[in-house]
Amino acid sequence: MRVTVESGDIAKSEAQCVVVNLFEGVAAPGGATGALDRALEGMIIELIASGDIRGKAGELTLLHTFGKIPAPRVLVAGLGKSADFTIDKVRDLSAHIARYMRGRRIGDYATIAHGAGIAGFDAGACAQAIAEGAVLGLYRFDRHKKADDDAFDVQSLHIVENDHAKTDALAKAAERGVIVADATNFARDLANEPGNVLTPTEFAVRAESMAAEVGLGCKILDRAQIAEMGMGSFLGVAQGSAQPPKFIILTYHGGGDAKPLGLIGKGVTFDTGGISIKPNEGMQEMKGDMSGGGAVIAAMMAIAKLKPKINVTALVPATENMPSGTAVKPTDVLRAMNGKTIEVVNTDAEGRLILADALCYAVQLDLSPIVDVATLTGAISVALGNVAYGVFSPSDALVDRIDAASKMAGEKCWRLPMFAEYKELNKSQVADIKNSGARGAGSIAAAFFLKEFVDDRPWAHLDIAGVDFSDANKGVLVKGSSGIPVRTLVNLALGLAEQPLA
Repeated sequence: MRVTVESGDIAKSEAQCVVVNLFEGVAAPGGATGALDRALEGMIIELIASGDIRGKAGELTLLHTFGKIPAPRVLVAGLGKSADFTIDKVRDLSAHIARYMRGRRIGDYATIAHGAGIAGFDAGACAQAIAEGAVLGLYRFDRHKKADDDAFDVQSLHIVENDHAKTDALAKAAERGVIVADATNFARDLANEPGNVLTPTEFAVRAESMAAEVGLGCKILDRAQIAEMGMGSFLGVAQGSAQPPKFIILTYHGGGDAKPLGLIGKGVTFDTGGISIKPNEGMQEMKGDMSGGGAVIAAMMAIAKLKPKINVTALVPATENMPSGTAVKPTDVLRAMNGKTIEVVNTDAEGRLILADALCYAVQLDLSPIVDVATLTGAISVALGNVAYGVFSPSDALVDRIDAASKMAGEKCWRLPMFAEYKELNKSQVADIKNSGARGAGSIAAAFFLKEFVDDRPWAHLDIAGVDFSDANKGVLVKGSSGIPVRTLVNLALGLAEQPLA
């Protein structure tokens, strides 16, 4: 879909439908909605008075204009109570409207900048949210279905601004919105692919193709190179699969000689649990166990297009976790790249095993700060459900940056504690560390395991296992992969480019 910003009067737009809005409780709208009502000879106010339009959040009312204005239709979007309105709701509303237009086979529509009028939000932030919401909301994954002759796509969205002096800034903001939404949808594409399609090799091929398209550096390590680097923990997980592992390295150079930000992503393209095999229920969702890796690769796509003044390196160890005669067994001991030995007590705690070597390599490359992203533990879903992802870090400054980036993206996160006592959960009798602790505090134990491999540099772990998948369309989320936290990672990189971590 093409998103443009135009100066002018929404009432004069020739789009197939124009969109205005209304807060709950407003009887006589002002601004663009009021101007449009006057052009429609009081139609909107009349419908408000009759109770047909109430301005409730998510309420969409389609009106036919019968030639009173150039556009044949008007959509009045309810904003809810003004005290509760936020930029996040602008984004979700835009997604809701875009899907509504597709359902009504309206391919070209124009909208005012919701929130930039009476709500008083920054107009650029509103334009970006509208663009993001529309592109995210229209996403669908149907490449493996028979072609639908009745399928319909929305072609264009026009954001109309009556102040000509603002249009350039709004156009740049809308372009940012499209870029980060496209990147999020790229991550969704990766995670929605079935495991027989997105093998580690195919994962690497798609990363390499994207890198060539946007101008990123790319290097793919094969099994022999991974072994040569001493990544025994990663190879321990990979040894059970007939699919060869790949180690994906993407680089962006925009910050001179500064240390690169490190983005590390778990890339398990299908997770059976290995010898500690998972139950059948929910197994189909394990094709998305590479969502962390997909998120960091997609974030690099957006970063390359936005060109911030920062260096960024993304590392993704990619493998399957399969049971077989060659699979790693409970009680096996693996040796990570930094020499630490790991007792494997649960082969389904494989994500931390492959991340251990990726984090070691990040330290060797002198990346700082380091942020890893993984669908790591079921325990995080018990703690936070499907609303927020968990953040773990000893660095208050880095957590503050991640929190700010996530708020800007509308991707909720919550910091969990890393008290020293929790480290005891990973003690092993036969190795330096074991890969799974007791039943309690499972997500924290996993974070402490990862901390063993980052030395003392600023580091944060994002456990996204509760939010990587959506079971329904809701706002910017669509059924399937969520693409969280691509937009948070992009915002983090942009923020660090403006103000490096102290």
